[in-house]
Amino acid sequence: MSPRRNHQQRGGGKPAPDERPEAGSGLGMQRTETWQGEEWFVRPIAGSTAGKHYRCPGCDQEIPPGVGHLVAWPEYGGVDDRRHWHRACWNAKDRRTTKVQRSRNAPRH
Repeated sequence: MSPRRNHQQRGGGKPAPDERPEAGSGLGMQRTETWQGEEWFVRPIAGSTAGKHYRCPGCDQEIPPGVGHLVAWPEYGGVDDRRHWHRACWNAKDRRTTKVQRSRNAPRH
């Protein structure tokens, strides 16, 4: 068995212009995606221990503190337009209906 080799990826390893972090943001790599004919900024967030809970608009379930997720907002939106999504829910957003409804017996959290 040969030893593992760690090779640098070709292309210099520089992020694309739309994936560079915002100066001084302290957050993850921001990228731009098109969804429903609009440009959206998407930024991964490492789970924090701040104790704040968020509700994912994709599945209407809670994102507990310490769980990594994404924050997405429209290009021309403000701070109030930011939404916290599970990564899987953001990736499946085109396959979901516009309003996810819980069944009568589903938990409310």
